[in-house]
Amino acid sequence: MTSNEARPMYRRLADDLRGQITRGDLPVGGELPSTSRLMESYGVSITVVRAAVRELRSEGVVVGQPGKGVYVQRVPEFPADSDDYAEIKQQIDTLRDALQDAVQELDQRLSRLEQSVDQDRPNE
Repeated sequence: MTSNEARPMYRRLADDLRGQITRGDLPVGGELPSTSRLMESYGVSITVVRAAVRELRSEGVVVGQPGKGVYVQRVPEFPADSDDYAEIKQQIDTLRDALQDAVQELDQRLSRLEQSVDQDRPNE
């Protein structure tokens, strides 16, 4: 199973729509395909489509107009794999924190070792 297959379907749909917006296939000001068309095209439930659109809405990429449809408001800031970007950034931050902790621990151990060596030296 690839990492993309492990991602929830609504995220994959949102990623695909982001990609279409980024490429200009769905231009700013243009309308997203209807819920029923997205369900048919992607073979997904209404719940999946609504979750994907909700994600794009929360990012400010699309805006809904009740009774009219959902329209592209702006091009996404990050590429279609923005969740991957966020996950990688979180991993880097975690690794940086762990590295800083390890360096601090090594520094403390070195200080203790230096103090121990200084105490063991005869006075000159």
